[in-house]
Amino acid sequence: MTYYILIGAVALISWVVSSRLKSKFKKYSKVHLRNGMSGAEIAQKMLDDHGIRDVKVISTAGMLTDHYNPKNKTVNLSEGVYSQRNASAAAVAAHEVGHAVQHAQAYEWLTMRSKLVPVVSVTSGMSTWVVFGGLMLGAAAGVGIGYYIAIAGLVMMGFATIFSFITLPVEYDASNRALAWLKQKNMVSQEEYAGAEDALKWAARTYLVAALGALASLVYWAFQVFGGRD
Repeated sequence: MTYYILIGAVALISWVVSSRLKSKFKKYSKVHLRNGMSGAEIAQKMLDDHGIRDVKVISTAGMLTDHYNPKNKTVNLSEGVYSQRNASAAAVAAHEVGHAVQHAQAYEWLTMRSKLVPVVSVTSGMSTWVVFGGLMLGAAAGVGIGYYIAIAGLVMMGFATIFSFITLPVEYDASNRALAWLKQKNMVSQEEYAGAEDALKWAARTYLVAALGALASLVYWAFQVFGGRD
């Protein structure tokens, strides 16, 4: 029951932050850029200004599906960002290019995160089940193989938690790069900058909630595994 309450609380906070982010994005979508540039144009100019010639800016379906893909070197902008000419589009486009700049400059936190992707993609979905299965086996057969299976599950969960926390400096740094460029190049007015900054702050909070949720889940299951040894 404690676990479900914990997961429910994290899910609720995540929903509140996500809803707030969507509200902010919608609000600043009404703040039209004085320079008339679209999100795609903003992204391309930021790439050009950083001397990055091997990254393409493309459109992707969905809302808030924006991301940078280091494998094929593409800045993927959602439909609401790619062609729109407002503060939200400018913020998101510049943020995603911030990741491309990190990649080009071999930003250490992004490098660490990329190395963990293959491991986390395999272990994150099964870690809870491995821990739970180990605990059930241990309860049925006594302390033994079940305990070590549960430990293996915790290690898997630990990788996902580390990944979530490494993601934080990657995301915050991308936003800082985006905002610094928008300001230094005089791409936005004061009102537009304030909107872009606020939108990116709420976007970063979604990653913070995810990281804290992963840590809370890890701590809970660790207590279940090691507490059962007493």
